[in-house]
Amino acid sequence: MAINEVLSALADETRRTVLQKLREGKINSGDLAKSVGLSPQALSYHLAKLRKSGLIYETKEKNFIYYELNLTVLDEALVWISTLKGDKNDEK
Repeated sequence: MAINEVLSALADETRRTVLQKLREGKINSGDLAKSVGLSPQALSYHLAKLRKSGLIYETKEKNFIYYELNLTVLDEALVWISTLKGDKNDEK
């Protein structure tokens, strides 16, 4: 996981909206574009950033591409962020 790419992807409000929609489960790109109010071209740009960061993955079924959250990368990012806080027991 490249933490810089993950944080960059999460910094954009539109991409966070896409991730929120993907929390509901696997969805094809056309339905995803409609549900978040983006043109297919605009959504494609954001999906590319999310794929590059590893936050989502795609599967192809017949003529459709479906997107899902990659929870492993989210978990890794949360672990990394939590290390910034440190362990309160270390301060004693």
